[in-house]
Amino acid sequence: MISSKVICIGEALVDQIINSPDGVCKNYLGGAPANVACALSKLGIDTEFVGCLGDDDFGKEFIDLFRELEVNIRYIQIDKNYSTRIIKVCIDNDGDRSFSGFANSQKYFADEMLDRKVFESNKMSLHNLFKDAKYFVMGTNLLASDKSSEALLLLVDYASKSDVSIVIDANWREIFWINSKKSSQPQRTDYINKIKEFLSNGNIIKLSNEEAILFFGNDNPLLISQSLSKKPDVIITNGEKPISWIINGIQHTTKVLKSSSIVDTTGAGDSFLAGLIYRFLNREVDYDKESLNKHIQFASTCGLISCLGQGAIEPQPNIKEVQDFLKSYGS
Repeated sequence: MISSKVICIGEALVDQIINSPDGVCKNYLGGAPANVACALSKLGIDTEFVGCLGDDDFGKEFIDLFRELEVNIRYIQIDKNYSTRIIKVCIDNDGDRSFSGFANSQKYFADEMLDRKVFESNKMSLHNLFKDAKYFVMGTNLLASDKSSEALLLLVDYASKSDVSIVIDANWREIFWINSKKSSQPQRTDYINKIKEFLSNGNIIKLSNEEAILFFGNDNPLLISQSLSKKPDVIITNGEKPISWIINGIQHTTKVLKSSSIVDTTGAGDSFLAGLIYRFLNREVDYDKESLNKHIQFASTCGLISCLGQGAIEPQPNIKEVQDFLKSYGS
């Protein structure tokens, strides 16, 4: 394991994948921050996951999975009143996915119950959480609930004061906001504005092309970076199209490898983000365009490999698998 730790915070949920056209359902453990944590651990990174699970069978499966993959879970919270969220994922014939709602109909879900007071009650616990941490990784779905939003904002503030780099994947999922009965933001524009404001905390921002246009009105990483107070690195993915980015003031686009064997794109962006963080942790002072281009290509290969199997976590590659894949393409 690399000495610098990465903390991932957010939802751990179940992807109930529905294959078209047969309509057969199968459950897979997932949730973007949980996916990133697992992918990082498979790449050999010392990783911590922070979130809230239901006191149910899926919650127990997550605990077992994290332990198997050596993801640290000292700060996981367990809620006895609400269950682990199950999200319906439809896969088309090209492997592309869409989200159609939640399978377990209830007022709240366990991931919304992440409690700020648990962290506030033990300042030493907060200190230990961020000790030796290099990156603090998150999406934006915790913002949809007032309670989990408070917990997230507390930890973001602590990370900033601890000089830990904040990595935000916008990961726009409107159904989380529509479903949340605790959100005080009743309109779609309010959700978008809240997320855009939150993105100003990031040192590294990852967006899909659609998210870039939704939140910033353009897909130019330089313009997006300049519009945010921290002038963060910005990486914009766009499926099989080249990835546009600005990192350490260098702007470029990187072509991605392609495959005709795509099975399921669920979690591809999470594997990409894990691969990028891995390269950032391992690199020396190599901020030149060529080196950064290789980092992006490595990360995109992590994402591609994860699309060659079903579910977000099981197909995630280790280092050797990524290196072998790149060699097979002559990269």
